[in-house]
Amino acid sequence: MTAGPFDLSGRVAVVTGANTGIGRGIALALAQAGADVALVGRSRAEETAAEVAALGRRTALIDADLSTIAPLESVIGRTLEELAALDILVNNAGIIRRADAVDFTEADWDAVIDTNLKSLFFLCQAAGRHMLAQGRGKIVNIASLLSFQGGIRVPSYTASKSGVAGLTRLLANEWAGRGVNVNAIAPGYFRTELTSPIWRDDPARSAEIIGRLPAGRWGEPSDLAGATVFLASAASDYVHGIVLPVDGGWLAR
Repeated sequence: MTAGPFDLSGRVAVVTGANTGIGRGIALALAQAGADVALVGRSRAEETAAEVAALGRRTALIDADLSTIAPLESVIGRTLEELAALDILVNNAGIIRRADAVDFTEADWDAVIDTNLKSLFFLCQAAGRHMLAQGRGKIVNIASLLSFQGGIRVPSYTASKSGVAGLTRLLANEWAGRGVNVNAIAPGYFRTELTSPIWRDDPARSAEIIGRLPAGRWGEPSDLAGATVFLASAASDYVHGIVLPVDGGWLAR
């Protein structure tokens, strides 16, 4: 029986920030489609690994602090050593700092840019060298609605996610003709720890968001499964440089 275009059997994926929230949901989606998964993050993704293993897929647990580029080459090296391949990279790890623009500190600026943008680029570079050499690969960057909009009180996050969209297009321009697809997903308002100051601690703001969302609810990590598998699979072989909103209709409103 011929494998379908969304089948990831025999593929190996790296997912950063895989211990909770969106990263965990993405790792499980890839495993359900047949991929083995290297789970990367500052916190060891033991629970995610157990869930991936329960699906019959192999895992590698890779500890890496992505606030610096120091561990990036070892992330690729350990994936190749433990899982013997690298076909898919999902750059999901990210942080956020909130303050009025007039009060925003250099430390908070640097922390967010280093994790969300600098490490993302250099991990794309490290994975890209391997993928270009083998003539194929899929890179999926996690952007944001703030890749399109300005937001408030998150200047470094907005700058980083706008940069993610730009880098996604640049890398697609350079690598599309060499067999490597680079695309991004822009999640909308999802219930994760990163957004808990809104959905958990600010019910008035949360109600405002739900009131504007055509879907009428916050997103759940499982809502990203289809978009992730699409961009990681042969189904997207002629898709390059897009930033795909998965936002409950927010940008259409």
